[in-house]
Amino acid sequence: MNAHFILPLAGIAALLTAASLPALGQLYQPVAADRATDAQVTALIPNFSGIWARLSFPGFEPPLEGPGPVTNRLRAPNGGPNFYGLVGDYTNPILKPNAAEIVKRNAALESRGALAPNPRNQCWPGGVPFVFSNVGMQMIQQQNRITILYADDHEVRHVRLNEPHPARVTPTWYGDSIGHYERDTLVIDTVGVKIGPFATVDWYGTPFTKALHVVERYRLIDYEAAQAAEARGKRENIYVPQADQGFARDLNYRGKSLQLHFTVEDGGVFTTPWSATVTYRRPLSVFGQWPENACAQNAAGYDRGERAAVPTADKPDF
Repeated sequence: MNAHFILPLAGIAALLTAASLPALGQLYQPVAADRATDAQVTALIPNFSGIWARLSFPGFEPPLEGPGPVTNRLRAPNGGPNFYGLVGDYTNPILKPNAAEIVKRNAALESRGALAPNPRNQCWPGGVPFVFSNVGMQMIQQQNRITILYADDHEVRHVRLNEPHPARVTPTWYGDSIGHYERDTLVIDTVGVKIGPFATVDWYGTPFTKALHVVERYRLIDYEAAQAAEARGKRENIYVPQADQGFARDLNYRGKSLQLHFTVEDGGVFTTPWSATVTYRRPLSVFGQWPENACAQNAAGYDRGERAAVPTADKPDF
């Protein structure tokens, strides 16, 4: 995807009309809706648009405090993370017994050198929060919606702004997502994530049920805060500072980073809500083309040379 699909702040300003001011004014208390100008309202909306890259994977950055995600029990010789075996920590207290058994079964496969199936290595839609493991992300902000593109397999999410969830949600691969701004933070609430044959919330095989509820909070942070967050992530994840899937680090960039803090609830799987973060930087690819990474075109060797169960259908499902 070309860079001209990125919506700058000026584009957001053009989309804001006088008719939209009352709704936005209700979100931001400092400026009364009936007295706000387009410029005042626009200034209250943070600019998250453009291409971003997280440079560690496959897991998430653990939270500063409180319950966190499943992490890898398998360590490299230096004690750091090991990418060549995703042995999930099935002793994590966030897991209910049935979920712990599933993670343990996947860990046993990985410990033997086999591939435990997940949406990424089987070429299936990742869902939320699995999709956050993508290295590359592009956010497009518009007046009534947010569109989020992910680098792997043309994954796309659509977020409606300032609307409620429907009374009855039809499950879809990325769920029903609604959003609103709280001053400098974009909040996205997702329910109704479809359960497929390889449905997991992470690369370790942690399952989810129809009760899954994910809340995302996006905000801009400064260079020092991003460095600290990435340092936490390096303790659990593989760090790729220079190049991965076309998202090389711009070593000279000292501007704002985008941080996603998300919370996951699912009473069918977890004993308690847990949270994690993902820190994005501006990559060099922001100045070039949006990389294309299609799993189905390389299904015979996408991960460790094993064939993936690429989704097929006798007839369209739409």
